[in-house]
Amino acid sequence: MLIKIENPAVLSRVVEIISELVTEVRIKVNEFGLSIVAMDPANVSMVGFKLPKSAFSQFEIPEKKSEILGINLDSLKQILRRSSSGSTLVLEKKENLLHIQIQDRIKRNFSLSLIDVESEERDMPNFEFSSKVELSSIDLIASIEDCAVVADACSFIIEDEKFIIEAKGLNSAKSEFSGDEARIQAENCKSRYSIEYLQKFIKGAKLCEKTVLNFANDHPLRMDLKDNNMELSFILAPRVETED
Repeated sequence: MLIKIENPAVLSRVVEIISELVTEVRIKVNEFGLSIVAMDPANVSMVGFKLPKSAFSQFEIPEKKSEILGINLDSLKQILRRSSSGSTLVLEKKENLLHIQIQDRIKRNFSLSLIDVESEERDMPNFEFSSKVELSSIDLIASIEDCAVVADACSFIIEDEKFIIEAKGLNSAKSEFSGDEARIQAENCKSRYSIEYLQKFIKGAKLCEKTVLNFANDHPLRMDLKDNNMELSFILAPRVETED
């Protein structure tokens, strides 16, 4: 297996984001490109990432076969940080090593030991959602950070064709979107989510102009970020409210 990417900045940034959720992953490289699906140790969230074959300037794998790379993300992250916006990144698997070459003014070579990652092969689950909201990533980031000032969880609410992000503790914060600020295809519903996880997810939102949210009443959230070169998705279990 040998693959080359001319601008590794997106891959480097995504690896950093995923490493905040999981420490080890199985990276699959097949005829369609590179992909990751992983669940965090607490079984609260999942992440899925796809980098299509078209994103690579060179893509050589055994015909009709998949390569599975067991990777410690902290180690990979540290290596990818050594690249710059003008670098070219070459990944080559040989036996139980992943050889990584960063090509810019000089060529720098790293070797990363592949590991056995004890996890079953997963796909992102297909939930049924009653609500879909597409909004500016900048607006979503600001709203989540507003909520983080006052609480550790926030509610996503659809009410009278409006999308509301609201957090309540001793203090409160609220952002309200109408059809002028967001594309809302939704039924009235409400679900509450951990801000700690949402803050990790919205680091990925900085990579795309728009973010798509799918949710339902007391239901998992799916957050999708897509552009021409990549797909990044997150699933988050709802925070169920309990009464003392």
